[in-house]
Amino acid sequence: MPEDLTLARHLADIADAITTARFRARDLQVSSKPDRTPVTDADTAVEDAIRERLATERPADAVVGEERGGTSWSAGRAWVVDPIDGTKNFLRGVPVWATLIALVEDGTPVVGVISAPALGRRWWAARGEGAWSSDASGERSISVSGVSALQDAYLSTTHLGSWTEHHSREAYLALTDACWENRAFGDFWSHCLVAEGAIDLAAEAIVNPWDVAAVQVLVTEAGGRFSDLSGKPRFDGGSAVSSNGLLHDEALRILQR
Repeated sequence: MPEDLTLARHLADIADAITTARFRARDLQVSSKPDRTPVTDADTAVEDAIRERLATERPADAVVGEERGGTSWSAGRAWVVDPIDGTKNFLRGVPVWATLIALVEDGTPVVGVISAPALGRRWWAARGEGAWSSDASGERSISVSGVSALQDAYLSTTHLGSWTEHHSREAYLALTDACWENRAFGDFWSHCLVAEGAIDLAAEAIVNPWDVAAVQVLVTEAGGRFSDLSGKPRFDGGSAVSSNGLLHDEALRILQR
């Protein structure tokens, strides 16, 4: 496991070198995928570079990426890669974006690295090894908060439109009303903030597997809980809730009304 985590962190270094060079580049190339979501030349360059290194370092492992495809993570070993989570932010010059790299064994994430170089932050975890983060001050272990009541909880969600389209506007509003404070930090960052105890709960009505595979191992190793909206602890359920664990069941009850 430590060797796989070391490799994942090295892959994040490769990704950071590419993304930081292309962030706010005047010649950034942007196109639209069939679902109308944007993709930049940096997205594809990162995934290609990671796949090339994995082909050398772990040739027997499967690779599943947002841009180049692949679907096999239920059996054996598979690296699940989101080259840039937050591409809309990336192409608009907003510094909230990251590369997400996870190793999944027999359907369960066991290594996760989330690297956000424009924020100067990185988070990582491996099964049984705890959760960690780094910034300009150095590296430190992280853990979730101890807030035990929703009325005292800090919540981060995605925008209302995604809840209306993919789950329930009423459930979204009920959860935000039940909490002390809410913000939309967005994408990976919400879950990372849960893992380090800065906020207490994060919820997304729709996600892809590569959006949250690394998140799942990070949050759980930090002492929290991760599930889809039905309560199943899976990264491929199409939605995501992460919490400090103390708030999880009550949040799910509200979202499932």
